[in-house]
Formats: sequence, C-alpha cells, structure tokens
Amino acid sequence: MTALFMMVAAAPVMADSAPPPAPGAIHLPMRLVPESAAPRAGSTVTLAIAATPDKGWHGYWKNGGDAGLPTEAHWTLPTGVTAGGLRYPVPGQLKIAGLMNYVYERPFALLVDLSVPAGLTAGTALPVSVKLDYLVCTDTICVPESQTLSTRLTIGDGAIDPSVRAEFDRWRAALPKPLGGEGVIETRGKTVRIAVPLPAAVAVKDAYFFPDRSGIIDHAADQALARQGDQAILTIPAAAVPTPGPVSGVLSIGEGKGLAFTAKPGAIADAADTSKGFGAIALAFLGAVLGGLLLNIMPCVFPILSLKALSLARGGGDERHARTEALAYTAGVVLVCVGLGVILLALRAGGQSAGWAFQLQDPRVIGVLLLLVAGIAFNLAGLFELPTPAFAGRSGAMGSFATGALAAFVATPCSGPFMAGALGAALVLPAAAALAVFAGLGIGIALPFLAIGFIPALRRRLPKPGMWMVRLRHILSVPMFLTALALAWILGQEAGVTGMTLGLAATLLASLGFWWTGLRQHGGKGRAFWPALVMLVLAVAIVVTVKPAAAVAKSAADTAFTEAKLDSLRKEGRPVFAYFTADWCLSCKVNEAAAIERSSVRDAFARNKVAVLVGDWTDGDPVLGRFIERHNRAGVPLYLYYAPGAKEPQVLPQVLTPSMLEKLGA
Repeated sequence: MTALFMMVAAAPVMADSAPPPAPGAIHLPMRLVPESAAPRAGSTVTLAIAATPDKGWHGYWKNGGDAGLPTEAHWTLPTGVTAGGLRYPVPGQLKIAGLMNYVYERPFALLVDLSVPAGLTAGTALPVSVKLDYLVCTDTICVPESQTLSTRLTIGDGAIDPSVRAEFDRWRAALPKPLGGEGVIETRGKTVRIAVPLPAAVAVKDAYFFPDRSGIIDHAADQALARQGDQAILTIPAAAVPTPGPVSGVLSIGEGKGLAFTAKPGAIADAADTSKGFGAIALAFLGAVLGGLLLNIMPCVFPILSLKALSLARGGGDERHARTEALAYTAGVVLVCVGLGVILLALRAGGQSAGWAFQLQDPRVIGVLLLLVAGIAFNLAGLFELPTPAFAGRSGAMGSFATGALAAFVATPCSGPFMAGALGAALVLPAAAALAVFAGLGIGIALPFLAIGFIPALRRRLPKPGMWMVRLRHILSVPMFLTALALAWILGQEAGVTGMTLGLAATLLASLGFWWTGLRQHGGKGRAFWPALVMLVLAVAIVVTVKPAAAVAKSAADTAFTEAKLDSLRKEGRPVFAYFTADWCLSCKVNEAAAIERSSVRDAFARNKVAVLVGDWTDGDPVLGRFIERHNRAGVPLYLYYAPGAKEPQVLPQVLTPSMLEKLGA
C-alpha cells in the first residue's frame, strides 16, 4: 500500500489545478452478482464483481503498468467455502505523461469462482462478503478506494436465471482465451523477444502484449509484431531493470479479444536462420523420409514403383542409363511434393487452415484422380498400352521424370506411419524448413528406385524379363482398381450420390476410350490413342462439374457440437469422439492435421461407427466455454471420447496420434 499512497501524493504534481475528490465519493461503484443464487452442494458458483467507472475515471488490470495497482480482495466466507483468484477481462492502454497504464475506462467485471462444499442440505444459507481495495484515477489524479460488497447464497438446485446467464456470458466473452501452446521469451541485450504459438490463419489487429508482472518490458515503448509461419514474434524494449524467468500475460489481437499464455526462457530462431531449431527440423525431415519410404508399399504407389523398377531389368546393365533414370524419377517425385508444399503454405499464409492432401477436399480433384488411377489400372490389366513419349529420348529421362511425378501425385490420398507427425510439424516450422520436410517426403518415396539405380548389386537381383512380367502387371492392376474404388467412395462422401454417379459415369466413358484404343493398337492402326484422348477430355469435363459445396455444408451441420446432439447420439448407443478447437489454437491445428483429419482415422471411425462432433471455440462461445469448464479445462484443446454405456467421457491427451484415435470404438 506504500506505493499506492506515493502515487496519490504524486498525482497532484502532474496537474496542480486538478480539483480534489469529494470526501467519501466512490468513482468506481461495484456490485457483487452471483451467477446462481441457489448453488448445488459440492459445486462451483461464479461471482462477478461488476464495476462501472465514472466518466473520466478508470480502474486497473492486475498489472497496472507503469502507474497502477491491482484490486485486492479480502473475503469473508462460510466454513468450507473457498474463493479462487480474480479473473480479469482484456484491458486497454492509456498513456499519460509518458507512463503506460493498463486500464478499464468502460464498465467491466472481475470473475471469481467459489467452491461450495459437499454435504450441505438444501436451504442452507451462505452469506458471502468481500472487501475490495483498489486504485481509481483520472488523467490528473488517483484515489485509493475501498468497498465492501455482500450477497447471500442458499443451497439449492443450481438454477440460473436466463437474464443473469446472458450477463455472465457477456462478461466471460471479455476474458482472454487461454492459449494451449507455450511461448518462448528471449532477452537479447536491451530487447525482449516473445514467440507466441499462433496459426498463420489468425488475423491480428493492433497487437499488444500485457505482461502479468513488471520487470519484463518497457511498458511505454512501442511493440513490434512479425508473423513467422505459425508464430507471432513480439519485439519490445526490455525493462530498465529486467527480472529473468518465465512470464505470463495476454496478447491482445484486436476488438477486445485476447489470448492468455505463458512463455518460458529459450531461443527464438530468426526467420532466415533455422539453425537454432535444427534438431526439430532434422527430426521432422527424418520422419518425412521414413513416411515416404513406407508409402511405397501402399496400393496407390507399389504398382508404379514395381513396374518402373522392372523397366531397369529390361534396360540391361548400363550403369549410366540406370542412374539417369533414377535421378529423373527422383526429381519428378520431389518436385511434386515440394510444389504441393508451396501451395499448402501459400494457402495457410492467405488465411486458410489447410493441411496435407488439402487438394483432396475438392471433389473435382478426387474425380480427376479417379480417372487417372482407373487409367493406370486398365493399362496394367492389359486393356491398352501407353505409348512411349517422343520427348523421352534414348535415356528415357523425361519418361522417368513423368513417372515420378505421377507416383507422387497418386500417393497423396495415402498416408502412413511417421507421415502424420512429420507433416504436422512442418506446418509450424518456417517456410524454408517446411519445404525441406516436404522434399524429405519425396526423397522417401523415391528412395527404393534411387537405390536400384545406383547400386548394381540390387539391379542384378532383379529377375530377368519374361512372360512372368505380363502376369505380374495383371496382378498389380488389382490394388490400383481397389484404389479407384476407394476414391469413388471418397467422392461420394464429399459430393453425395450425384457426385459419385457423375464420377463413375466419367470413368466408364474414359474406359470405353481406353478399350477402343486397345483394339486399334492390337490391329496395328495409326493414331491409335486418339479415341482414349477424346474420351478422357470428355470425362474430365464431366468431373469438373461436380459441386463441392453440398457435402461440405452437410458435414459442417452434422458435426457441429451441441449438448442435445451429444445426448441424442449417446441414447442411440453410438460411440462419440468430441473435440473442441479454435482457429487461434496452434496445438489444436497440429493435432487436426497430424491425427484427426487423417484418412486412416476417418476410415477407422467409419468402420467403428464413431460419431464425431466438433466444438469451435474461436469466438469464445460461452455455451461451449461452460461445457469445457465442466471438464476441468480452462480452454482448448479438449478431446473427449464417450464409449457406449459409459457414464463419464474419457479425456484424451492433448497430443494425439492416429493410432490412438483408430482404436476408439474398436
């Protein structure tokens, strides 16, 4: 309190003409409002200290900045009742005479939770009072004030009046949202840098960092914000006498919205220097290489790899030829993977929360892939033969490049071990490091063919050409036909029965063209490929008419979380996976990209009939907020699994893996 009276004494020096306050006047009147006047025994009830500053006056946040003090609350409570800490709304800034103050110039409310002991009988009275000591100021004078507020609670059924609930919803919406991820703070000389995990898609307006304590930054100095991938980097002059250690605070992102987070001391890599995060980058790169390597055994890649490898057996032992083809194939694979990565990062920088295989969210792309895979399958089955491109030349380098590009593009619907974590990590790395991870995926896909091309011993182990290769081609057509069937199913999921019918009709039309071309090839006629080309153009024209919107709208409506929908699904006896997310929650987005939105997880949920509900807390929906709080969480992410017949949900870890989700409902 000594500092408070020193400030009061100093205030008139700032403006000697300021009139003295009237004796006993209250310039920040407050009232104590319980959310429920009849809380249940053993529950928690929220109280609001609602304050309305007089015109020209302001109250202070928990860290007043250069010249303010927090509110002190001294509770008088019944036996067994305990009060939590005060929760403050996002403050504003007020700079006076070079001093920065963190203030409230408009009506605001401090929230506090009271824990009511169990075992109390209905009708038990719980008198509650609190003595509040605080500072209230104008631009020219500060006054310490004190108020004692009281209310009376009665043990009951926990009912909440709708008008009171609406008021508390508005007060809760003004609180900063807890950011799931942890930040990093680094002091370099007289500059403090703070890295906040924040998805690139989140718009930030007039960003400002409010630290919970002094001794971190120069409160009155300007703050600079830079976006670095999925991080927001604040650069602020340090306090005159900095105190090291972790810091908590609120990042204001505009329009009264703020994100609460904690930052621990550490190193922050510059945008152009990823060496400080080399370990994380190397791990993600290795995971991408392993994931790409394992993709080669997937039905969408293995037939292409097998035939390309056996083509070297036909080529004999020419070392130069083998290496050239291997390098060209690798270049095609890596170029497509990096190209998709560039598009993905550009979409995310433009505000879209896209993930790997983002193009598969458009049913028109699924339709084109269906035609492509069906064409490969019919070629393997012997219906027609692909002509050797004129540009392939004697070395076949261009042909190998095209085959590699084809293999990478066809591989996008598939996913495998190691890929999820690696590509999820790539989304939070700087752009250069992320592209290195995407290149690692391409290297992994190309690695078997690269090894065959550069290691003569492996080529010598390849079987010699013969009629068995024809039979093998026919066998390899089966996994490609299965891949086409899976793509048709995905098309139906995204565009409904009409979209799937159009896709199958286009495939049938293209197949007729392939068959006609095969007849002309077997008959030795010239320009045999023209029927297939014409039919393929018509088929593509059909699939590009498939509308992507209908399925998306239906999915969003079906999966939006409400407690009524949850209760209905549980009464049906269905297992339910409910997850709660927000656009500004980086850990949420990483989990979604790395685990929840994987095709293997969607397939497992479909097999096990697991219903999925999504609670979007981006705008701080108070209804979702109360539901989240009931599960002992202050914010997102929150992952819940409701097994059939279980009374309580299983709270899943905040770091998810595909295998963890695939087991749900099994």
